[in-house]
Amino acid sequence: MSDYTPLRAIPETAGYKPGDCLVLIGELFGRGYANGLIEEARRLGMTVIGTTVGRRDSDGTLRCLTPEELADAEALLGGGAIINVPLEAGFDMETPDGEPSVAERLKKVKPDEWESVSFDDEFISRARELGRVRFMANLARVMTELETLIPAGANVIFAHTMAGGIPRARVFMPLLNRVFKGSGDKYLPSAPFWQSGLGKLCDASFNEVTGDTLRHLITASAALRERLTAAGGRVAYTAYGYHGTGILRNGSFAWQSYTPYLQGYAKMLLEDHAKAARSQGINATVFNCPEILTNSSALFLGVEISLYPLLQAIRAEVDDGAAALETRCAALLADGATLAGLLEEANRYLTAPLITDALSFDTWPQHSTKEQMELMLATSNRLMEMHADQKQLVCAELSKVVFRATGHLMVQTAWSCAEPTLWLNHDIIARLAATRPEIIQP
Repeated sequence: MSDYTPLRAIPETAGYKPGDCLVLIGELFGRGYANGLIEEARRLGMTVIGTTVGRRDSDGTLRCLTPEELADAEALLGGGAIINVPLEAGFDMETPDGEPSVAERLKKVKPDEWESVSFDDEFISRARELGRVRFMANLARVMTELETLIPAGANVIFAHTMAGGIPRARVFMPLLNRVFKGSGDKYLPSAPFWQSGLGKLCDASFNEVTGDTLRHLITASAALRERLTAAGGRVAYTAYGYHGTGILRNGSFAWQSYTPYLQGYAKMLLEDHAKAARSQGINATVFNCPEILTNSSALFLGVEISLYPLLQAIRAEVDDGAAALETRCAALLADGATLAGLLEEANRYLTAPLITDALSFDTWPQHSTKEQMELMLATSNRLMEMHADQKQLVCAELSKVVFRATGHLMVQTAWSCAEPTLWLNHDIIARLAATRPEIIQP
């Protein structure tokens, strides 16, 4: 278990400059946290180098991007070069000794059969090893290409952006919708699901994709890291974690968390890998970032509720800029709805004893209860209904602030960070907005 270590002060200006490099390990899809890293790196004149997870053909073969796919991926990156080696992690498509893969075995499983599904531990172990060998071999190819792209003595940030790991099988989505969005008869408690054969499979897959890839990255880049540092450069590793967030509740900052966050076990594994790297003198930090609304987070209805109080945190630190942000947010509300009402609704949920009494940092992540889920989903729905267009949300506007702020804080902190884990809570984001008002601009 990590100690709770929030970032308390705006980091001093880092020494990154033109010629230094930000290397993304994990493909950029859409708009999200990693965009903030890219924006900050480009502001400093750094070179951005991307990677891809590759694509699967209809027969399951993993391949590089086609020229058209590569052009689209580089456009999403903002024009930076992408090393076209498939860095897909995980093991659900592996066929140890020619046996059917996990994905193949799950094709005929129906959602109502979820409790009876199980996998032999020895088979999963062999599949995991095949996935690791493939990933490490491709990661070695990426490092070979980086040797030619990164100048001697350059300062480099390796940004681990790999996350997820839900096995590719149709059976999971209806089950996960019940776990994360279910109420009434459709509610599926997270604990029995996580303890089932399918839950254990998800846990192993999340650990491989979200957690262990950081360890593999640090191992695979050892020779390059030594070459760069020997020539006077600095090498840092950053990763995106989630382990709850400090937000304003009833006028004071307090830690809270979205429940049930089943990926939390893999995120803690990510923290463990950063600790192990630190023990070897390697600059690696997992930055536990606030909840935001992205395409991938749409499954976790209710995760966005804790984002609304960021408005109040910014209001406490910023004057004119906060007013402009609030005006933009207010314009997204339905007739008769107000920001004050929106914030009151969010605070009512976030301070409800049903929610706060169940949270504990020492036993995180918590499993769901039916009452907690019903309160969370009902609150989320009421907040959505206060908007004029449920595709244009206040929390989407606030998400932009979060990924811009976290990108700045991660890049600047990485220069001389000494902690394996740091929490980027709402208070530090608000204080940064006071010194860099462009973070809360449109």
